[in-house]
Amino acid sequence: MHQSIINFNNIKSSIKSNQEQTNNKNNIKIIAVSKTFEISHINPLIDYGHTDFGENKVQEAIEKWTDIKTKNNKLSLHLVGKLQSNKTKLALKIFDYIHSLDSEKLANKISEEQKKIDKKPKLFIQVNIGNEVQKSGIDPNKLKSFYKHCLDKDLDVIGTMCLPPISEDPEKYFMRMNYLNKNLGLKELSMGMSADYISAIENNATFIRVGSKIFGERKKNYK
Repeated sequence: MHQSIINFNNIKSSIKSNQEQTNNKNNIKIIAVSKTFEISHINPLIDYGHTDFGENKVQEAIEKWTDIKTKNNKLSLHLVGKLQSNKTKLALKIFDYIHSLDSEKLANKISEEQKKIDKKPKLFIQVNIGNEVQKSGIDPNKLKSFYKHCLDKDLDVIGTMCLPPISEDPEKYFMRMNYLNKNLGLKELSMGMSADYISAIENNATFIRVGSKIFGERKKNYK
């Protein structure tokens, strides 16, 4: 059995165990973040039956996934990196989920492009939960008004997403994000990665983004 499948099953087992202990009934989706990895390294997990994969660059996703998605319509591709508005048209063609809706400009562009191709991606609003100047995302205090703007633009917002400050314990940020998400009446919550996904699911994350813990370490110079 390929190592990625063994790793994937270990993650599923740890989630199941935690959910049983905490009586957590959420349906949790594992996004296998495959950025930088060749499709040959990803294929064993696809053949195993996993359907949700994540990329953070539009061009890389198009080159890797266009052909294989044509052959396998069960696959869902998630954009987990920043989306520049000038790449929206290309992104909508390949991605089913976008986890980084972070500005009115991008919301307007997605609204415009989805009408042209008659395809509405499922969207997560990225929230700058730690109010970090170097990070993209909506100010938590402006989240409600931004969500209303998205609804006015006929966007299919299914939840929110956050990336806690890397140098701090994520728990308090996950707790706040859970509160804000519920306040909007949204059911899906995208947060938690290889190092902190257990803490995330304990705070109602329904989508977790796991890369290195499945596929191994990436190239050191990849950004």
